Amino acid sequence: MKILSRPDFRVLLFVLLGLPVIGASAALAYARIKVKPIGTGIVVIDTNLGYQDGAAAGSGMVLTSSGTVLTNNHVIAGATTIKVVVPGTGHRYTAQVVGYDRTADVAVLRLKGASNLKTISVDTSTPSVGEAVKAVGNAGGTGSLTTAPGSVIGLNRSIVASDEQGSSEQLVGLIETNAAVQPGDSGGPLLTRAGRVIGMDTAASANSQFAANASDAYAIPIGKALTIAGKIVTGHSSSTIHIGATAFLGIEVESADGYGYGSETSGALVAGVVSNGPAAKAGLGEGDVITALAGRAITSPSQISAVILQKKPGQNIKVAYVDQYGSGYTTTVTLGSGPAQ
Repeated sequence: MKILSRPDFRVLLFVLLGLPVIGASAALAYARIKVKPIGTGIVVIDTNLGYQDGAAAGSGMVLTSSGTVLTNNHVIAGATTIKVVVPGTGHRYTAQVVGYDRTADVAVLRLKGASNLKTISVDTSTPSVGEAVKAVGNAGGTGSLTTAPGSVIGLNRSIVASDEQGSSEQLVGLIETNAAVQPGDSGGPLLTRAGRVIGMDTAASANSQFAANASDAYAIPIGKALTIAGKIVTGHSSSTIHIGATAFLGIEVESADGYGYGSETSGALVAGVVSNGPAAKAGLGEGDVITALAGRAITSPSQISAVILQKKPGQNIKVAYVDQYGSGYTTTVTLGSGPAQ
């Protein structure tokens, strides 16, 4: 039997790998060829708000080639499904929420099956007032990237952001710009003239009043956003950072004030119940008033979310409530898995 020499073995190796049989120097040159990364580092996000019978759109920034994406929390809040598209490439992905921080309006997504995506370049230095910038995003939710030029007009700004459920958060330390940021741009980059990201745009979306108009827009400094994103990716939960799947009670709540329950009854009025959801299965119904949840007294609707965000799907919690006839009950609810809050 003939023993293969070292050059013969190299030729055999290329044949087994399905590559053309080429010389050693040509093979090295072939190996150095790099595949061009996909996209520009900016993606568009489409969400289905299944429990609200609606949809929303926003933008995101690619942090890793394998599909870690940074966006605003309000872009994905309430989403039952999330689709991410790399504009101009035909690449579409299903996204999973890794975690989020409601108080800072930051969220991290992971794209299923993504690879070789182009990532953003960042500049974490403090910009100067008057510096030229441009906001890039999915303005109007059209699915195409748009650019809005402008300049930095203020630093360390604060705004109060609220949603339709009455919850509100104060966002601090923001970059203010006069770029014409529009709904759908949320989660997109605020870029320097050199094309480096200095901030994450925060703009109005279909389901919140995160707010900016054409002459007064705000961006979260990218250094701050990346610090929070890093904690999310490494699984460091806190009182503000939620990691993984979100627990789900399956109710819509309002303030109980003014509904004739008397001054002795304060809590969160159940305005709607998801059919066959966790609360419905435990006997809660529309018109009930929740007075305690997991051992914590409830005096306002916002406290419901605060308690649920500290729980995990599958956990059992005690719910104390008063029905429309003034009778008090306690029941146990097994939490389901639901959309990000």
